[in-house]
Amino acid sequence: MKLGIINSAFQQAGIDTQTGLEHIARIGFDCVDIFTEAMTIPQEEIDLIRRTCDENELPIVSTVVVSAGLIDFNDPVREFHMQRTRKFLDLAKTFQSDNLLLVIGEYIWQREVIPPEAQWEWGVECVRALGIDAGEKGIDIALELEPFRLSLLNSVPEMVRFIDDVGLPNVKANIDVSHLVLSDTSPGDLEALRGKATHVHISDCDGKVHGDLPPGRGVVKFAPFLQAIKDLDFDGAVSLELEYSPDPTKIVEWVEEAYQATAKLMDQVELRSSE
Repeated sequence: MKLGIINSAFQQAGIDTQTGLEHIARIGFDCVDIFTEAMTIPQEEIDLIRRTCDENELPIVSTVVVSAGLIDFNDPVREFHMQRTRKFLDLAKTFQSDNLLLVIGEYIWQREVIPPEAQWEWGVECVRALGIDAGEKGIDIALELEPFRLSLLNSVPEMVRFIDDVGLPNVKANIDVSHLVLSDTSPGDLEALRGKATHVHISDCDGKVHGDLPPGRGVVKFAPFLQAIKDLDFDGAVSLELEYSPDPTKIVEWVEEAYQATAKLMDQVELRSSE
């Protein structure tokens, strides 16, 4: 597998797109995930991202979208978010991404008033339609498992159930290591995702609260999870997901620390590809 990072780590610290991508390449990452807004990104920014990545031999493996409105109970809201997410699919095609990393929403009103089964079915219907569009473009959809109580996809069993209900070969799971820890998932549980995974996020946390820290800054025991991911034997990338640095002026050091720690962990289980 390749080692990548979501470029938002630098954006959150106020670093411009080109400089952030150049840092990512210089530090030694094999690839990058792009976080942006497809509805408003100007063509000049798209061209800048493509040119900078090409010049630095930094393939864009994943394009990221949060589309919580796909399970909204209002038809026009779902339709808007379908249109918006299709814009991201177009952008992913432009970037020649392997996948669209898709985050869908949460059950509203504590799973009361609106039947949770209805929100589930809206999600399945929307993702199935998007998956068909993505398949025509040669792109996987990588669904994010969110470790929050009301998240639609908050456990491996729920992820498996959703993927099976969608029923498309290119709609798969993103395996987020710290999210697994926060959802009380064991490495052995990942066997349920055999043939159903396409991408990986890696970060650390304190075991209680979502954190997206550099590996080594929290309590996650990475080796068993990385070995379980290796055993699933799928072609993908491990992308660092880092939230806000405690000192934005030292964001480069923050990312370098995360890169070095993750590269070491991947080497320990012989997970990183040399090609």
